[in-house]
This record gives sequence, C-alpha cells and structure tokens, in this order.
Amino acid sequence: MSTHYPETKTEINKIQQRPTLNANARRYPPGPKRRFSAGLFFEIQRDPLKLIADAIHEYGDLVHFQLGPQHIYLVNQPAVIQDILVTHNKSFIKSRGLRQAKRILGEGLLTSEGDFHLRQRRLAQPAFHRQRLAGYAEAMSAYAARTRERWRDGAVVDIHQEMMRLTLDIVAKTLFDADVKAEAQDIREALNTFMSMFNRLNSPLAEWLDRLPLASNKRFWDARARLDAIIYRIINERRSSGQDRGDLLSMLLHAQDVEGDNTRMTDMQLRDEAVTIFLAGHETTANALTWTWYLLSQNPAIEEKLHAEIETVLGERLPTFDDLPRLKYTEAVLAESMRLYPPAWIVGRQSVQEYALANYLAPARSIFFMSQYVMQRDARYFHEPARFLPERWTPEMKVALPKFAYFPFGGGPRVCIGESFAWTEGILLIAALSQQWQMRLVPSHPIALQPVITLRPKYGMQMKLERRALVTRR
Repeated sequence: MSTHYPETKTEINKIQQRPTLNANARRYPPGPKRRFSAGLFFEIQRDPLKLIADAIHEYGDLVHFQLGPQHIYLVNQPAVIQDILVTHNKSFIKSRGLRQAKRILGEGLLTSEGDFHLRQRRLAQPAFHRQRLAGYAEAMSAYAARTRERWRDGAVVDIHQEMMRLTLDIVAKTLFDADVKAEAQDIREALNTFMSMFNRLNSPLAEWLDRLPLASNKRFWDARARLDAIIYRIINERRSSGQDRGDLLSMLLHAQDVEGDNTRMTDMQLRDEAVTIFLAGHETTANALTWTWYLLSQNPAIEEKLHAEIETVLGERLPTFDDLPRLKYTEAVLAESMRLYPPAWIVGRQSVQEYALANYLAPARSIFFMSQYVMQRDARYFHEPARFLPERWTPEMKVALPKFAYFPFGGGPRVCIGESFAWTEGILLIAALSQQWQMRLVPSHPIALQPVITLRPKYGMQMKLERRALVTRR
C-alpha cells in the first residue's frame, strides 16, 4: 500500500471512489479459493487479525472467501464501511457471533435488533447526556484517586487486571449507583468466563458444542447464574425502595416508552441491559487504558509531554469534567492508543438480502467483516501507521480523515451508546493516575494480542509502578 499521507479531502475522495454495479458485474471479489478447508477455519480461530491483514494485503480492500455455504466478505474501504453501517444499515443484522451472544447478553443493546433495539436505546440514551456525564466524572476521578493511593512504589502488578478492577467499580457506581466490592470477584470471574466463550460463539459448531457435557459449558452456566443473582438483587432492591437515584438503572426502571406502547421494562429486560453494560462498559475502557500504559512505557518522550500537560492544567488537584477541553494532548494519547489497539477490533454484519458493493453482488445472508485494527493502520490514511504518534491528531487531520478510516466505537444507528462516557472516563483516568504514577513494562513480559470480542493482552500486562515524585527527584 502507498505510504503517501493524504493531506486533503480531494485526495481522500479519490482513494474512496467506487465503481457502480453493472449488468456484467462479477459476483465475488478476489480471495482464497479454499471452500471447505478445515485449515482455513482453524486459521480464523487461531489468529484472525493476521488472516484479515494478510488477505487484504494480498487481495485488496474487498476480499471474498467461503466456509462451506457461508459467503464472507472483508471490507477495508471507508466509503463501503459507511454504506454498510450507516447508509444501508437496514439491509443488515448483527453477525452470527453476536446473535449467539444472546445466551449471555439476552436482548441487550449489543445484541437486540429492529424496533426493540430502537425502543431500548431511546430509554437508555438520557443516562449518557452531557449533564449526566458531569456527575459521573466526579466518581471517575474519585475511584482513580482510591486506586493510586492503594498502589505502592516499586510494586509489580498486572496493569490489565488493575484497570479491569477500576473500570468495574466505576461502571457499578456511576450507572447503577451500587457498591459491588463484596461481589466484585464473582462479577470479574463471570465476565471472564463469558469472554472466553465468544470465540466459540462464532463457530458453525457452536450450537452442537453447547449440547455436549463439557466442563466449559458448566462453567458458563454457573457464571451466568452467579451474575444473574447479583443483577437481580440490585434490581429488586431498587424496585422495593422506589428511589430515583438519577443513574441508568433508575432511569430504565421508571422510563416509559412514550413513542411506542407506553410500557416499562420487565426485570428480564433490565437484567439484559445491566449485563451488557457491565461487560461493555468496563471491558473496553480497561483494555484501552492497558494498551495506553504499554505504549507510554515504550515512548518516554510522549509520556513526558503528557505529564507536562497534566501538570500545567491540573497541578496537584484531581481532574474534573470541566478540565476535559484543556486536556487536549491527553485526549490525543487516548485516540492514538485506540487507533493502534482498538478495544473493539472488528465489526460484523449479515445481509438480509442480496447486496451490491463496488462492482460485486453479495448473496443474501452474506457476512461482512470490517476490522478497526486493520483499517486504522492503513498507510493511505495514517502517516507512519505503526508509530505511536499522538501529534497526528490535529484539527486539520481530523477534518481530512474519512469518518470510517477511524471508527473505534462503530457507527450508524448502532454506534456505541457509551462513546461519550468512554472518552470522559479514559481521559480522566489517564490524567489522574499519571499525576502520581508511571508504569514500566517488565522486560521479560511477553506482549501478544488476544482478539476475542475485545482486543485483550493475551498474557496480561506485568508492569512496575514508579511514583512520579521519586522519578522527578532523581
């Protein structure tokens, strides 16, 4: 691929130009010819990131391959991604893996479809409005302060687990006004069990494997029972008290669908949304922060610039919601981290009818995959794409960049409802923790990607904590 960095919208539009479909259109784009290959199936399971990146490098921005009767398309063009996620979104449903995930998430926002999804989103959206975020920000900084006070200079910790613990506490407090300290370990174990199942959910053999007396199946149902008990307890306590605490759970309990049938959510619907938010609301931010600390530890000059901004804007006080517009470099650090290591590394859709893309015609029920991880490392849109370079995020670059060359939160009607929450949380936690601490990767620790539903560090992230006051004096 070209290493030229497009400076203007005109140049970028030329890159995105797509031929129109004609009567003699070829049915499939180029791609691997193996149709019934067990090797291809296991390659997808073993290293999907490499498979996608290699296929796009070899065959181009539209790749077709087949697993038995299933047609699969890889899409790496911003304009086509926008067509699928936005312009023609009603022509698609969620891909197989997330439909199977209903066993875990029920009919939550991540998995529900159609009018029901729109109804649930209408009911939940007010909890993420700007005025609510200002209140959440105070709790975010307070929990960050609690974490940094607990840390000890020179200690070696798994920073991934530390971030998972921190973001779980925050999502429980801000969105459910609940202190789950006593149950935190059960929640973490249940969510980890769910995550370990997601790769299997994409398998054509998933339904058959579910019927077998496997230890993994027992772990799954035990984990679901433990998590459900915690969630239903919180719901029952809130229903009994009748309190409106201004959090998401209160809003969902009391909201009526005035644009629909004027009904309220059942306990099961509340449970599905709560589990979805527990999973998505802490897992994604924890992963983004983990990769951010890793990248900063490998780029001390960038880390120094980050510290300089934080000291200038904050001094020694904790960050607040009002500080966000002034923490521009902190925001750029997070944006660049999510470019290189997007928490949601792939988006999938399934067509409900034949779909024309570029000069090809995809059969009904075809699956389309769009990888943020691959798209956001494309040298046509990002100069020196492998470099961690927060300085690239200038206002001019943001204007010139196609919307779907960078889409860590998805797009269209199903764009992540918690995007503003995640940006607020990420920036505040980076600032609050960096005031007192910096992290250094343990030299012998292996770094590898684990692409399940989110992009996790496969072996965790062992890092040594260094108190910044001591570093400054040295």
